[in-house]
Amino acid sequence: MNPIPFIQYFFYIAFNWNVRIAWFMIKDEIRGEKKYGIHTTGADELKKLEAKGIDTLHATIYMPVSYMVLEKSLAKLKQQYPSIQSHFIDIGCGKGRALCVAAHFGFKKLTGIDFSKEFCDAAKLNCANTKLNLPAAEFAVINNDAFYYEIPDNADCIFLFNPFDEIIMSGVVMNIRNSLKNTPRPLVIIYVNPLHKSLFEKAGFKEFYHGKTMEYLEVSMLIKP
Repeated sequence: MNPIPFIQYFFYIAFNWNVRIAWFMIKDEIRGEKKYGIHTTGADELKKLEAKGIDTLHATIYMPVSYMVLEKSLAKLKQQYPSIQSHFIDIGCGKGRALCVAAHFGFKKLTGIDFSKEFCDAAKLNCANTKLNLPAAEFAVINNDAFYYEIPDNADCIFLFNPFDEIIMSGVVMNIRNSLKNTPRPLVIIYVNPLHKSLFEKAGFKEFYHGKTMEYLEVSMLIKP
């Protein structure tokens, strides 16, 4: 395991948050990467995309969701809504962490969307490694702008880690509403760092779980029955 990404990530969190959170996060990163056999640690890699001429105006920085938060959220989903297992979609999937972990929690069809081809290539590699241990999992990683992505009518769980600003999120919520209008069904949103949660609440989603750890690690889980 290459230590450089972990060292860089530690200093990034320590500088932007604090050292206590950095120690907590880095231990969680090492544990999760070993447990799932993937390589997704990193932060603030959007600067590299800007250098390649990719428009990042509405995107937030790249930062993978905490393994702890992700595992707790998926365990809560499995406990409270065990029938939600059809199609997991990660909008702003980055390097595919949420896709790989969700496969270990029972999802068989998993789709990731990201505007960065570089991130999509990394996600495909991580998903391929996960599929070696979970051959029944069907992964798809799509290089596309979330604003224009049509939500499949069989999607029943959508994951978001504050991947973009309110402009793009408004479009995503509209796409979700259109999908539900076409095919009414229960649909769960797992929203980490839920800055624009009100957009979902205005669309009729109800929060059934809210968790917050160490001030910065926050998740909201909502459902449209």
